[in-house]
Amino acid sequence: MFTDIIEMFQLEFIRNALIAGLILAIICPMIGIFLVVRRLSLIAEALSHVSLSGVAAGLFLQKQWGLLMGMNPIFMGMIFSIFGSLFVERVRKLYHSYQELALPILLSGGIGIGVVLISAAGGFNADVAGYLFGSIVAIKEEQLIMTVIVGVIVLLFVLLFYKQCFSISFDEENAILTGIPNRMVNLFFIIIVALVISSAIQVVGTLLVSSLITIPVATSMQIASSFRRTMIYSIIFAELAVMIGFFAAYSLNLASGGAIVLVSISIWIVVVLYKQIRNKLNGRAIRSE
Repeated sequence: MFTDIIEMFQLEFIRNALIAGLILAIICPMIGIFLVVRRLSLIAEALSHVSLSGVAAGLFLQKQWGLLMGMNPIFMGMIFSIFGSLFVERVRKLYHSYQELALPILLSGGIGIGVVLISAAGGFNADVAGYLFGSIVAIKEEQLIMTVIVGVIVLLFVLLFYKQCFSISFDEENAILTGIPNRMVNLFFIIIVALVISSAIQVVGTLLVSSLITIPVATSMQIASSFRRTMIYSIIFAELAVMIGFFAAYSLNLASGGAIVLVSISIWIVVVLYKQIRNKLNGRAIRSE
């Protein structure tokens, strides 16, 4: 088996896929923890469907008029996702007391535009299925470079604006009073969320991309005692899910996106059961004393 693993890593597309997956396993939960705390988990789902609309637009332009030939449709999905994130910020300002209304509006619009463009481009085919459900082994060098660039941007943003994002996530009104430029930070943050989601589509697919952002965070929240530890544990759980899911998908010829998500959910179940058993044992120990 060890020989098979060595032979597997001699293939360039395998190396590209694993590197891209490991990078996304760092930046997805790193951004996801701020979304979960702010109760904006649904935005990952909404922007992923907007990204699919962009991918469908890219495929449509390539098929109908030969435009953007040679360009990966993911780049068009990234553009759509950025505009979708700007739309969310705009609508949230219109509904101060009901800011979450922006998410179902964007989600519905993204699905509608995506379905229309996919049908106009000739319907569902292998390419569209890859973007829907993920195909990590199909990642090319240009996509790996794009993922690395997005990863560097996310890391720099979190390092530079960690305190500001932390304050806004837990108490936005107090953050404004202390002089934090919340509009600028929110704008940068939502654009970065769009970039991360667009980058992750190739790995886990449009339908599953939100899972890589939220499930590791949900898992770490069961055992972590601080915000910083929650972020660290969520990255560890995401890395485990990507590595185990990747090797399982390659060895058993399974869909990579589904395998990664199932592993992530399995880790969550194990952690939840561990916490429940530990709490019961601690309760019995206290009662016996």
